[in-house]
Amino acid sequence: MTTQIYRDAWGIPHLRADSADELARVQGRVTALDRGRQLEVERHRAQGTSAALLGLAALPWDLFARRVRLDDTARRCFAALERRDPETARWVRSYVDGVNEGLNNGTSAPEFAKSGLARGRWEPWTPLGVWLATHILFAGFPAKLWREEAIRRLGPDAVGLFAADGPGTSGSNGWLVSGARTTTGRAVLAGDPHRFIEEPGVYQQVHLSCPEFDVVGLTVPGVPGIAHFGHTGTVAWAITNAMADYQDLYRERLRRTGAGVEALGPDGGWRRAARHTELVEVAGEEPVEVEVIETERGPVVIGGPEGLDGGVTAPPGVPPLAVSLRYPPRVTEDLGFTALLPLLRARQVADVDRAFDDWVEPVNVVQAADTEGGLLHRVAGRVPLRAEANRIRLVPAWEPGHEWHGWHEMPRAGLTEDGIAVMANQRGPAAPLGVEFAPPHRADRITELLAERARWSAADMPAIHMDTQLGSAAPLLDHLAALTDLTPAACVLRDKLLAWDRRMDADSTDAAAFAAVRGAVVRRLAAHPAFAALAEPPAYPEVFLPWLALLPRVAFALEHLLRARELYGTDRTEIDRAEIVRAAVEEVAAAPAGAWGDTHRLAPWRALAEESTYSEQPGLSGDHDCVLCTSSVPGLTDLSARGPAARFVWDLNRREDSLWVVPLGASGVPGSPHHRDQLPLWLKGDLVPVITDFTRLEPDIPTREPVHEQNVAGFGTVRILPLDPVADAETIHRWVSEERAAFWGMNGLTRAQVAEIYAHMETLDTHHAHLVVRDDEPIALLQTYEPAADRVGDCYAVAPGDIGIHLLLAPAGPDGERPGWSAAVMGVLASYVLVVLDRRRIVVDPDVRNEKAIARFLRQGFVAGPEVVLPEIDIPDVFLPEKRAQLAFLPREVAFP
Repeated sequence: MTTQIYRDAWGIPHLRADSADELARVQGRVTALDRGRQLEVERHRAQGTSAALLGLAALPWDLFARRVRLDDTARRCFAALERRDPETARWVRSYVDGVNEGLNNGTSAPEFAKSGLARGRWEPWTPLGVWLATHILFAGFPAKLWREEAIRRLGPDAVGLFAADGPGTSGSNGWLVSGARTTTGRAVLAGDPHRFIEEPGVYQQVHLSCPEFDVVGLTVPGVPGIAHFGHTGTVAWAITNAMADYQDLYRERLRRTGAGVEALGPDGGWRRAARHTELVEVAGEEPVEVEVIETERGPVVIGGPEGLDGGVTAPPGVPPLAVSLRYPPRVTEDLGFTALLPLLRARQVADVDRAFDDWVEPVNVVQAADTEGGLLHRVAGRVPLRAEANRIRLVPAWEPGHEWHGWHEMPRAGLTEDGIAVMANQRGPAAPLGVEFAPPHRADRITELLAERARWSAADMPAIHMDTQLGSAAPLLDHLAALTDLTPAACVLRDKLLAWDRRMDADSTDAAAFAAVRGAVVRRLAAHPAFAALAEPPAYPEVFLPWLALLPRVAFALEHLLRARELYGTDRTEIDRAEIVRAAVEEVAAAPAGAWGDTHRLAPWRALAEESTYSEQPGLSGDHDCVLCTSSVPGLTDLSARGPAARFVWDLNRREDSLWVVPLGASGVPGSPHHRDQLPLWLKGDLVPVITDFTRLEPDIPTREPVHEQNVAGFGTVRILPLDPVADAETIHRWVSEERAAFWGMNGLTRAQVAEIYAHMETLDTHHAHLVVRDDEPIALLQTYEPAADRVGDCYAVAPGDIGIHLLLAPAGPDGERPGWSAAVMGVLASYVLVVLDRRRIVVDPDVRNEKAIARFLRQGFVAGPEVVLPEIDIPDVFLPEKRAQLAFLPREVAFP
């Protein structure tokens, strides 16, 4: 089988292979080459070992990851996948093999050396762990902690006060335009997923092609295939977060016994809970021990038998409380990976529909269209059937009525009479499944914009992506309009804002002024004594605190807080919102703002880079409730950490007319020309053409600098290159599979196994492999090693300056004749090893049965040494059987008298 890697002008990988498994392998390899450090950061996050790399700042996540059992859940889900769908499990393994090959490639991921990050080993379940770690907080179950605290501290009315639509996690747009509304007569899909902007990006553009399928799309680095956004040529699909609630928090009563920990169940009985401890390594600090407890509901993520230490407390005489999390993959041992291959193989909307029947999490709204006119608008995922209280707040594990009893049937929807469907996290088909949704502003604005034309083309769609009208401005502006008795400067500001076009453009001073007033209102509301009881977050684990901070909650509920008929504090005293807005306007009028883009700047998250200077980042248009949803936290910061993590337009008439872009670039390697080359386009709203014609692409041929080059008269130019375990695997596998190479001990190994052996060798400082080429034709495999670090060092007295070599010559041509060939090759190798590497003596250890090799070495001047028995080696990644060897030595003074 062969694989081919191509790149377009933007460095986007286009991959071809002879099978789906081989394609997964090369996808894994290319992802490791392009996103090596990112993959390792994600692996550590999935394992709960990131603090060993990132230090104390990452400890809260690791403690949560261990307690919620991310890695164990990924292992269980993969084991179940092997039972349920061996084909997909094998495909995932192939991807992991490719990741390991890429991470261990000597020419890959140069940023490893700069960061000091050690390259680890991926396991078959690691992609599932990455997926789970990426989405475990995606549904926002910590919002239930906020509601619990609001009710406990302010009373039951507080839920309605703060749980209005408009949570801080809203974002993502998608729209489907049927063929009746396009210039080609075939559908167009477009959208932009909003996530935290990370460097490297959370989405990777890729083109995957094999005899079974040919798909372009946006993939999550670390996960094979294309899950969220793809185009197979005949059908395309896209998703947004459905805002469903599918994770439950249970109050637990736990007690310690001589045998461990017990939990009180709904039947009134105490049941044994699983319990063990783990150590979390922390860079530069002592390890931290974490107790891992799991009840019949799920893992305990907050507290323990001794309680919450300042969090939710129990009544006198009642055992302290802890909180467990119940989430579908932990219950079902299924992460929905069985949907991934069918999505790649999809040809029609019906195929996409069937594939998403297997989807688990996150729960998404899906849109799809095909070239035959098929259309799809549905919800996909797994949402448990349970009591309504489970969806709102914490529920008592010891009371009956809070169990799960089956799964919701996923809702479906159609298109409007105008032939469109819009999804923007608003209440829609997923409304029965959730609690909090995004306000309808973005969805309404997209619908309004689509109504402005009778026919749309793919090229028209980016204008919608970039719309900056702020739909949530009205309540604050209404309060401004009612103000009187302002100072002259404040009057000018009020009148300016009332005349403002409500567009959050980066160069707009009006937008900046509005944002400044809004921020001042948020700060003043959050500081009001009415909310003082919520100002101090409870003593929950640090990972949950972003959901419990009062100021962001006020910021994202501001529209509702300003619109509510009355707003009372805990003492039933009405909050004077007019006075708060008046004070905010006067504050901003006294210190006029500049342009919106001066403070509203991109703030990408970096795990391993130096601290960012955000003043050097580009200014952004848009805002939280614009279609161009570049979210900040009003009252706290104008910096935008969330925004379009990608933009796409899928054309069902002609895939080559499709478009896409990511915020930074295809490469995660700092200094690469494709690390940030898409950023200027992303800022302007331009997109990159999708290319699927391989004849328009350039093969990606990694350049390797020779470690030695020498011209041999009458023979040619010989170069000694570092071996590429993947690129050279086919050649080396062919050589070592021949009967004449039986003494190398690799007869019967697959190409992947041979590649893995040399990938492991690349991780060693003492053993090195090289490909020897003559005029670019491979002619030999050379391995060098330090005898003192090899088993041969136990069999003779290693002298300073010794170096060992293994040499395998390429097979002879059809006539079997190559006079002078061995002497020419050996002369070049001796020059490299003895002169360039400055060694005093070469050591070889051919098998005593390999008479041809022994004779060849002796003809080249080697001096025979003793026969020895090299002991068997059986350690992880390496097995070498016992071997009787003939030692021979070539001193430098003999080779170069």
